Amino acid sequence: MGKTILIVEDEKNIVDILNYNLTKEGYTALEAYDGEAGLQLALEQDPDLILLDLMLPKKNGFDVCREIRQAGRTTPILMLTAREEETDKVLGLELGADDYITKPFSMRELMARVKANIRRSNMVPAEPSSKPASGRLELGRITIDTDLLMAYKDGAPLDLTQREYELLKFLASNPGKVFSREALMENVWNYEGYVGDVRAVDVAVRRLREKVEDDPASPQFVVTRRGLGYLFNA
Repeated sequence: MGKTILIVEDEKNIVDILNYNLTKEGYTALEAYDGEAGLQLALEQDPDLILLDLMLPKKNGFDVCREIRQAGRTTPILMLTAREEETDKVLGLELGADDYITKPFSMRELMARVKANIRRSNMVPAEPSSKPASGRLELGRITIDTDLLMAYKDGAPLDLTQREYELLKFLASNPGKVFSREALMENVWNYEGYVGDVRAVDVAVRRLREKVEDDPASPQFVVTRRGLGYLFNA
């Protein structure tokens, strides 16, 4: 069954270009030209991915993203922004967007990100089973069950988003090894040969630390190697 992409963008020429290219790739495109309509479609139609502009009539992209996440939806959200301010991009990520792309963007890069996020969202946790889990990473106080896609600290389940789980699992699968932000974008975000803005990694690490660390300001598990990247300290 084909995937559905919701485009929330008030510039019709951009919507038309996106619709054409998405349809050519086999996706079904839904369109909304303001934030209120976009939020309604997101909640009613449950698309596989949302392309969300920040500057929208009636309700801005930040509020739309916030309300989608508050409704418990985990739909991948790729923000489209003409803004260059770092605070805007970081705020979007903090509100639950999976990534952003700055206008003007190449259609090739946009489509690559759409495909990567949809691939990632297709990971479905296994149903709980009475059988012992075969895929477990035991790392001191942290345990990762790769069958159920769950992580635990001191035996208690961690309330992680899918991205946070994938980031923790990848780092914990390679304890002590430092990964650059670019390498994490390739391996966790699935962006092959990634070259570009890597602030999404820093935001994801910060949010993960808030849930995993005893003291996020002094992390013990997800550690920074200044100038190099991040590692998991087993």
